[in-house]
Amino acid sequence: MMIGISALCHRWHTLAWCLSIAFFLLPSPTQAARIKDLTTIQGVQSNALVGVGLVTGLDGTGDQTTQAPFTAESFRAYLNQFGIPVPQGVNFQLRNVAVVSVQAELPAFAKPGQSIDITVSSLANATSLRGGSLERTFLLGADGQVYAMAQGNLVVGGLGVGGADGSSVTINVPSVGRIPGGASVVQEVRTAFAESDKVVFNLRDADFTTARRVASGINEMFGPDIARAMDPVSIEVSAPLDLSTRVAFIAELENIEIEPGSAAARIVVNSRTGTIVIGEQVRVAPAAVTHGSLTVTISEFFDVSQPAQLGQGDTVVVPDSDVLVDQSSNRMFMFSPGPTLSELIEAINAVGAAPGDLAAILEALKQAGALQADLVII
Repeated sequence: MMIGISALCHRWHTLAWCLSIAFFLLPSPTQAARIKDLTTIQGVQSNALVGVGLVTGLDGTGDQTTQAPFTAESFRAYLNQFGIPVPQGVNFQLRNVAVVSVQAELPAFAKPGQSIDITVSSLANATSLRGGSLERTFLLGADGQVYAMAQGNLVVGGLGVGGADGSSVTINVPSVGRIPGGASVVQEVRTAFAESDKVVFNLRDADFTTARRVASGINEMFGPDIARAMDPVSIEVSAPLDLSTRVAFIAELENIEIEPGSAAARIVVNSRTGTIVIGEQVRVAPAAVTHGSLTVTISEFFDVSQPAQLGQGDTVVVPDSDVLVDQSSNRMFMFSPGPTLSELIEAINAVGAAPGDLAAILEALKQAGALQADLVII
């Protein structure tokens, strides 16, 4: 739940500041979440597939074979697969062909015949893949085996056009495209889901408290000693050996609602955007803070100096500098012992700090040992 935005706008009257900083407060008490939202099943995950293929039918935007000789070799090998031999001494000038990388994610339990989406990207110097067609390409897993076969017409969101004088306009990235459902699964990936009488659930975020509560929640529903927490990540659960019974068991188990443990006290500062996120558990020891700024403004003026009438001398331009030093004075404020998040925000608002200054205040509090939280700067 986001808090403090309207208050910040009211105090600083600066829209840019309102957009650049946000404070997030986790609901208290922590709301319950389903086990399926907190964990993943060990051994049940998607697998990355990759292949190298050819895109043909490009309108003169393919690879320049003089700079990418492997394009001609790939095209030669492709023709040889269909019994079309090409002499080694022949040099191709292919502007309608591009060598591409083909990538896909093979979901867990995907069966042969199912379709998956693929991403196609240029490997050489093709300027655009718009209008091209991917020739048959085999997609390999980490073990080197073929798990899917890809081909089809590309959908390219980018656009690139150029003129004879060398001017060009590029929108997005025209050298990358996608083919929805462009690959067909030819082999299923084996998983450990049915190979043991145990199923291990891994927490997405390691936490001893959450792991214990997950195990306790499962034992309360299915009986004692069904689940045990192995470490702050893994919970081992005894499961039926019969597959249909196991599926029904896990379907019931993953919908159990658990109250996760509170997150560790942490402040995250994004130095690029000025966004600051403060967790609910952040506390500050007694400390006094003041904030001020020194502004030096130098203005340059030029005066003309000329001699008196009928006098000797030349007319010259004389620089005149005006230096103004302005140091704002802000009152010191003090944190009470262990302030809550709302009190911390109210105290920081009192100094009217800009995003960079606020990050400096938090870092100084951390260095002074008064900030009882991890300060993460990204």
